[in-house]
Amino acid sequence: MKILVIGSGGREHALAWALYNNGANTVLVTPGNPGTAEFARNISGDPVEIAEKESVDLVVVGPETPLVEGIAGLLAEKEIPCFGPSAECARLEGSKWFAKEIMAAARVPTATGKVFKNHSSAVDYLGEYPDKFVIKADGLAAGKGVYLPDTRRESDAIIEDLFKGSLGKAGTSVVIEQRLRGREVSVLAVCNGIDAVVLPPSRDHKRAYDGDMGPNTGGMGAICPPPDVPCDFGEDVRERVILPVLKVMKERGMEFRGVLYAGLMITEYGYFVLEFNVRFGDPETQAVLPMVESDLAVLFLAAAKGEDLPPLEVKEGASACIILASGGYPGSYSKGFEITGLEKTDSLVFHAGTAEEDGSLVTAGGRVLGVTALGEDIDEALEKAYLNADRIEFEGKHMRRDIGRTV
Repeated sequence: MKILVIGSGGREHALAWALYNNGANTVLVTPGNPGTAEFARNISGDPVEIAEKESVDLVVVGPETPLVEGIAGLLAEKEIPCFGPSAECARLEGSKWFAKEIMAAARVPTATGKVFKNHSSAVDYLGEYPDKFVIKADGLAAGKGVYLPDTRRESDAIIEDLFKGSLGKAGTSVVIEQRLRGREVSVLAVCNGIDAVVLPPSRDHKRAYDGDMGPNTGGMGAICPPPDVPCDFGEDVRERVILPVLKVMKERGMEFRGVLYAGLMITEYGYFVLEFNVRFGDPETQAVLPMVESDLAVLFLAAAKGEDLPPLEVKEGASACIILASGGYPGSYSKGFEITGLEKTDSLVFHAGTAEEDGSLVTAGGRVLGVTALGEDIDEALEKAYLNADRIEFEGKHMRRDIGRTV
């Protein structure tokens, strides 16, 4: 099968790697990165034009923005299968309030909340105890639209900034919901519109520093599966969350075909859905896909066409991904530092923010590399991942040392 992967980060490197290694597939990536160039063909240009010109059998969309903007519909006009939902379905990520409405209709457990269109009503709703709430920009915010205020002054400033346009159109409406406390887990489900196959659950670590301290990032590491999660957890989420949502979407004329990501919080009262994404998570993908033995191209194509989904074969054991970030991330950081030591590693290394410069590999983003290792259990996987992460060097390299040890 000839497959085009859209994107340039660590998630897309992992997707391309899995599609290349788990089947007899030729993989193209647009625009790709130095890591994908090692086994796939990187190609620049308009993704729809590339897919048509290259006569690909399947397009796999990595980032959320092209999906929200309707790339699946454009590919459908060319009769090119797309593993990724339509623009209508992508509203599950493009609008947090739309997702809440769908969850309510599907009777999916989620935090109570309201949507606001102006500053004063949002501030009044928070009252004197903002630490009991979560503030979310309603639209796409590249992972930067969720806030956990501790004080009234802090919450007022967040809301004021959002309505003043700090996140552009994403913050023109604001969702405020009850803050849930517990253990976070992510479940990725491959959907064909009416049915779904769930991948092994994972746990992302968002805070920049050890002990879950510091600002939120795009993710500093992930493990799969979390050792404190029951073996049947993914299947329970499929039955109680994924399938009811697919049913409601279909009843409203929207068949969701692609991957539906459920971000969940396990509390003392059971689990609740925090959010939906309509694409693979990053860095969860770098931890989850190495655990899969199936030919993902066959699974993705069946989902894209709305056909019966083949069963998923998963390896025993566990995996861990450690993110190597630039100094200063998620704030300002410098680029262009030479990366060395990759030849000393004996684990998977997924490129997230790298570039070729004068024959050398250099840093080109906040999250630079994701080092993934597998083991018989999570302890062995983490030991191997950190051993290899320490072999790689670049100026300002930063990583958390407690991935998999916090919840």
